[in-house]
Amino acid sequence: MASAPISLSLPTFSSSSSSPSPSPSTSTTSCTQTKASIFSLHLLTRNNIPSSLFASTPFFYNKTATRTKQASTSFKIKCSAASSSSTLPAALLFDCDGVLVDTEKDGHRISFNDTFKEKELGVTWDVDLYGELLKIGGGKERMTAYFNKTGWPEKAPKTEEERKEFIASLHKRKTELFMALIENRLLPLRPGVAKLIDQALEKGVKVAVCSTSNEKAVSAVVSCLLGPERAEKIKIFAGDVVPRKKPDPAIYTLAANTLGVDPSSCVVVEDSAIGLAAAKAAGMTCIVTKSGYTADEDFLNADAVFDCIGDPPEEQFDLAFCGNLLEKLYVS
Repeated sequence: MASAPISLSLPTFSSSSSSPSPSPSTSTTSCTQTKASIFSLHLLTRNNIPSSLFASTPFFYNKTATRTKQASTSFKIKCSAASSSSTLPAALLFDCDGVLVDTEKDGHRISFNDTFKEKELGVTWDVDLYGELLKIGGGKERMTAYFNKTGWPEKAPKTEEERKEFIASLHKRKTELFMALIENRLLPLRPGVAKLIDQALEKGVKVAVCSTSNEKAVSAVVSCLLGPERAEKIKIFAGDVVPRKKPDPAIYTLAANTLGVDPSSCVVVEDSAIGLAAAKAAGMTCIVTKSGYTADEDFLNADAVFDCIGDPPEEQFDLAFCGNLLEKLYVS
């Protein structure tokens, strides 16, 4: 079955409220400035911002909250300890795919296609099609939506219950193939991830990963790429731990409740519009680090948008900046 154009719509959710050194196995990709970053919704002027903050790292503020003029005025701001505040997040919550590792195009997509090939389903998801399918949170949900839209393979069962089992078996095999990629370290951490996690753990900030991906796949990313010392301190919320996946806020609400923190004291790092929607609907501050598939998505409601977290000398933000977001030090 050849890939075909597919159009998918998503529900919307309203907001509920307005250390260790990197392990030898830790590797990163380069951080490339692809587009101007946007600091959304906040009304700012140059006079509102301390002159000491005008430094090396460029990102952009919105002077208006319109969708037609997202970056009308730019300032160079140093988003680092130079602007340190006494406030720190109670918890730092990361999405996995596209945030910790840019996994989608050359990780999950390849693993889906290898599974389809093994099962002789005659299905291939090309790069563009998979980008559209990513609007659906969760691999099992993604496959189900695709087959419902384009038609089920001839080898698929006919009853709804059997199809659920069929999808689950495909997803299990896909996860095994994906984990092999991670365990062989064929996909590196994104720039700055280990640094930011180390800063948080050193300051006693709780760290968790909140993902729609399978729990085993997320655990493999955390343990193999971040190392066991960090992994034992990071809580994982993933897969079917909640009945509704992003953009529903359930996974972030569960994380806050389990960690015993107020949602308003959490900072989330996401890479997609559906992840941003989930975080904001949970009442949390959200920073977007754009990934390969999400660079052109609408991040108007994000509290800050960057190309990546970044390692020195190309660091784009750090833990102190996360605290400053909570204090709204940059807002008039």
